[in-house]
Amino acid sequence: MRAVIPAAGLATRFLPATKAVPKELLPVVDRPVLQYIVEEAASAGITDVLLITGRGKTSIVDHFDRQPYLESKLEDKGDAKRLEAVRHPSELVEIFTCRQHEPLGLGHAVGCAESHVGNEPFAVLLGDEFMDEGSPLLPSMLDLQARTGGIVLAFVEVAPEEVSRYGVAAVEPAEEGLRDLGEVVKVTKLIEKPSPDEAPSNLIVVGRYVLPGTVFEAIRRTKPGSGGEIQLTDAMGLMLDEGTPVYGIVYRGVRYDTGMPLGYLQAVVQLAAQRPDVGPAFRQWLAGFVASSDGAAGG
Repeated sequence: MRAVIPAAGLATRFLPATKAVPKELLPVVDRPVLQYIVEEAASAGITDVLLITGRGKTSIVDHFDRQPYLESKLEDKGDAKRLEAVRHPSELVEIFTCRQHEPLGLGHAVGCAESHVGNEPFAVLLGDEFMDEGSPLLPSMLDLQARTGGIVLAFVEVAPEEVSRYGVAAVEPAEEGLRDLGEVVKVTKLIEKPSPDEAPSNLIVVGRYVLPGTVFEAIRRTKPGSGGEIQLTDAMGLMLDEGTPVYGIVYRGVRYDTGMPLGYLQAVVQLAAQRPDVGPAFRQWLAGFVASSDGAAGG
């Protein structure tokens, strides 16, 4: 099983920080966002990851390469802990890259992977969100795709007024034989960014997909949709209409969405608070900061 990680976006929400530093390398404590995602793929047994990159994104590939000079300096100092941390990214998976010359939508980005993936099923992990390692989702999605042979999506529930920002699914109960994999549902319709009145549910598609190789042909037949881009949701909707089975798993664990500044800051705080090395001192400082801020606001 291969994984594809689209990472060619311009990250305008994080400017000016992302003018020279790719959003995927922004640190969450001491690891970049992208490393959490690659670690999630590796934990699910994936050994081959294709990064869809764009102009100015070569540094994301460098992060997963060896740095002999830095490693030798750490080795000379006897800093085994940091040496292991520096080597770890290069040992996770085999990293490959493909250039998306223009950001023409998620469907277009996934289509760039065709020559690498071929006709085999593959996973797509968006480059700005990751799941809590204590509540993995990807292994169940891979298993579900192996059983059904179609498309497998990840869903989370949101407030009804938020659905217009996402792809939304109409669903029905899945067959009983699939329910050992989690809260599995069968998808009957996909709608990209509907208004709250048009949305068939409050289940939104989030950044984990397992797709059959036939998706590439569907992407080629998909016309530009929302925002003038080739939407992956539209291509999957075309496949659904033509008989491809589509299932989803409703995720109830913790999902870190770093695609916007607020979500990024929340992820940093949550993961820092959980760390055994800095967590206790950070939580103590944070409690005091919040208390003093509330007092200032109240005064």
